[in-house]
Amino acid sequence: MHHLRDGIQTHPSVAQRYRHLVETGAVERDAAQEAVAVALDRLIGEIASKRLAAKSSSLGWLFGKKRKPEPVKGLYIHGAVGRGKTMLMDLFFELVPVRRKRRVHFNDFMADVQDRIQKQRLARKNGETREDDPIPPVAKALAEEAWVLCFDEFTVTDIADAMILSRLFSALFAEGVVLVATSNVVPVELYRDGLNRQLFLPFIGLLERHAEVVSLDAMKDYRLDRVNRLPVYLAPVDAAADRQMDVAWQTMTNGHAPAPAEIGVKGRHVVVPRAAARAARFSFGDLCEKPLGARDFLAIAGRYDTIFVDHVPVLAEARRNEAKRFILLIDTLYDQKVRLVMSAEAPPQELYQGKRGTEAFEFDRTASRLMEMQSRDWLDAWSERHRSERSE
Repeated sequence: MHHLRDGIQTHPSVAQRYRHLVETGAVERDAAQEAVAVALDRLIGEIASKRLAAKSSSLGWLFGKKRKPEPVKGLYIHGAVGRGKTMLMDLFFELVPVRRKRRVHFNDFMADVQDRIQKQRLARKNGETREDDPIPPVAKALAEEAWVLCFDEFTVTDIADAMILSRLFSALFAEGVVLVATSNVVPVELYRDGLNRQLFLPFIGLLERHAEVVSLDAMKDYRLDRVNRLPVYLAPVDAAADRQMDVAWQTMTNGHAPAPAEIGVKGRHVVVPRAAARAARFSFGDLCEKPLGARDFLAIAGRYDTIFVDHVPVLAEARRNEAKRFILLIDTLYDQKVRLVMSAEAPPQELYQGKRGTEAFEFDRTASRLMEMQSRDWLDAWSERHRSERSE
């Protein structure tokens, strides 16, 4: 709902939207989350003021009559898994009154940057540009596409990324880009123990100068409390199972609107139809009727801690390829200790009807693992691991 104040149209604030989620029971009230919501609202106000100042003074500072507006300082929100960081940042992204904005997983953003740098170098080699340094034109293009950048899961593990971050973000900030990011660690812990880390350290200072660092230290991991009550295997597939899957998904993601995502794997992109709050949701066809392999499933398991799979069919020998992928998927999720929530046409031991081939033997292991992944011991261990991550 929009409101009028002093003749100016206003929008709901992050804090108002957060209070609505509390009132409707979607989330439990938490003082730390409220404080971050207020900080995000303050940033929205500063961004709105900058837009007005830019419109009124752009010609003035261009011709030297006025100083160029000071850049807006963004926000770096850190805290452990399940704190609600992504939920709050996504509320900000929805409400910030800017058309040129982008919300992206940080690893996907850096994969895009590296692709652009390679294209820029190729253009230089082919004589299509005179730019020797590919980073300034790449940063300029990124800033023209979006001057508010929201990064989910800001982390640095790749040396190629680490070595260019300081120059890249110096150029982005010089273009007036505002950064909002979520991370599990404080800035000083980024790229810890990484190769040539001394060359990365200037980026930490740059980040702290251009983004206010705030901690989301909630007293409880509310997501774990809710997750512990979720059903994890629903059979058979019917309207009731679909409803329960939807309820489990809404509970897992705090009722937050999901969005499609992509994961880069060796120059390709694995499409994630729906993702929110470190959970991803697929149909059986999305995962097992497409040419996906071990690296793809590992990439998915590395990105999300809970995977939803809808409508797993009973598999006969005629669908051996799909059965092989399903076996590989379950092995990967099991080995990586990812929580699985799925609906299927039959109990685990009845999902594969083939009698010949290695799949019949291997599916015995798959059925056993599916049963174990429903057990209280497995689910409690999953929760305990995530509580441990919270305290690290």
